[in-house]
This record gives sequence, structure tokens and C-alpha cells, in this order.
Amino acid sequence: MSSGETDTDVLKKAHDIFFSDQEHKFTLKHAWCVLRYEHKWLSLNTPTAGGVSKRKNVEINSQTSTNEGFVDVESRPEGVKAAKAKRNTGKGKSLAEIATVWEMKKDDLVRKERLSRLAILDTLLAKTQPLSEVEEAVKNKLLAELF
Repeated sequence: MSSGETDTDVLKKAHDIFFSDQEHKFTLKHAWCVLRYEHKWLSLNTPTAGGVSKRKNVEINSQTSTNEGFVDVESRPEGVKAAKAKRNTGKGKSLAEIATVWEMKKDDLVRKERLSRLAILDTLLAKTQPLSEVEEAVKNKLLAELF
């Protein structure tokens, strides 16, 4: 910003520069108005006092050092790659976790098989017509298994 320029003057200059570079008008002003105050873009919009220095001057007060001298100037959210690296530090699951999952799957398969047998028995018991010899044998076998 030059001396005496307002935000609208700077915005107009930015639109002119965009038009001269891209050869069409900037059409995303509504999105820019919303996103310019987001945490990710906030540091890019605020002008620096000196205009040259990229580093922030931070004073560490010895009385308020809650993290033993560590000062978090700008806390940024964790990136995707850092989250994946943190998640994959173990390089796989332990044997105990795999055994637990395997036991749960076996129990689940046993329950599903029992439900399918109950469904077959239910359809055989619901029939109003006389059952064939095979159907009668299956019905008797399923009843014997259940009781």
C-alpha cells in the first residue's frame, strides 16, 4: 500500500494487474471476500510493518513460559502428509491386534451362518403346502441342531 491508498484502491490495482496478465476479468470476487479472512490466508493479507522482513519478532517473557521457552507464533493445522506419517509410524499392526480382528471375524461368520440357517428353517416352517422328503429332512436336521 502506498501512502494515502485505501483497501479499495489496492483491490482495484490488483484487478487491473490480473486483467493485464490473464486477459479476462477476475470473476471470483465473492469467494475472495469470504476466504480472505480465513486462517490460512490471513497472514498473506496483512501488511508487514517494515515491509521487508519475513520473520516475526517475538519476545519471550520468562514469567509466561508455559511450554518451557517454546513460543507458537502461528499455529497451523496439520497437513495431510504429516498426518499420514504420524499414523504410519508403527508400520503395520501388531500380532495381538490381528488376532483380535481375526477372532471377531470368526464370531461374525458363525453368527451369519446361524442366521442363514434360521432363515431357511423359517421358510420351511412357513410353507402351507406339504414338504417334500428333502425339505422335511432339512427341517428336521435344522431343528435338531437348534434344540
